[in-house]
Amino acid sequence: MKQSRIKIKWPNNLEIFAYEGDDWFLIAEKVGLEIPAGCLTGSCGACEIDVNGETVRACITNIKKGKECSLKVSFTTDPFWGNKII
Repeated sequence: MKQSRIKIKWPNNLEIFAYEGDDWFLIAEKVGLEIPAGCLTGSCGACEIDVNGETVRACITNIKKGKECSLKVSFTTDPFWGNKII
């Protein structure tokens, strides 16, 4: 069975298609963005992104198709990491 493509809109207004199970870091890199990372085990929260309003940790969560056919990603801000969000 062929997987359906999922359209992802990034904070820099670029859109890309991905498949369920794809890695957030690799797909972000394809549109010229870098998701901050820390521990890569889900403990520190440095890689948190908002996907259609739900916060996910990119290091332990792969792309999942939601109820909508597209996903809108925004980066969370954290005073510890500063506001240097693209």
